[in-house]
Amino acid sequence: MTFFVRSHSRPGPGVTSNVVSMTTSAAVPPGSEAAITSGGTVTDRLVEANGHYAEAFVDPGMDARPVLHVAVVACMDARLDLHAALGLELGDCHTIRNAGGVVTDDVIRSLTISQRALGTRSIVLIHHTGCGLESLTEDFRHELEMEVGQRPAWAVESFRDVDQDVRQSMQRVRTSPFLLHTDDVRGFVFDVHTGLLREVDPA
Repeated sequence: MTFFVRSHSRPGPGVTSNVVSMTTSAAVPPGSEAAITSGGTVTDRLVEANGHYAEAFVDPGMDARPVLHVAVVACMDARLDLHAALGLELGDCHTIRNAGGVVTDDVIRSLTISQRALGTRSIVLIHHTGCGLESLTEDFRHELEMEVGQRPAWAVESFRDVDQDVRQSMQRVRTSPFLLHTDDVRGFVFDVHTGLLREVDPA
């Protein structure tokens, strides 16, 4: 995995700042791979890539509050480039990712902090086609317990119907007593083959 640095100019109220973002190796221009040396561990290469990133980085002068007041909950799948897919820039949103994009207690924790401490109001939930959780069952936990001698405290949260799982995630958000804003919660399925979002009817 290699990275290259891309610079954006983003105007603010009376201010123009350069925002630097990182793009994955799939979009690296020919010849740019030479910027990252071969060999070493994957982490070594990531650290080296960060050095190149930092050389061109300009502090955009933002605080921790997302510009668009939105939190996006999505799967950790490596095929989802959320900023590119949603037209987002650095500082626009909170991004919360976990396996399956499922709304678990820890996701509710992050959303609660996002809303109550950092001013977000809207929530976007994104699952995707071909998710790895569709091929797992709760047997995963049992097998893990047999291997390590300790039962995981968490559920696998596997599913067979991605639309229904999006609905369940929306319901978990809307019924949480900890969240201040549950009127703008929408759920989608991202197609990993076309790049398109398909909205899921909560009914």
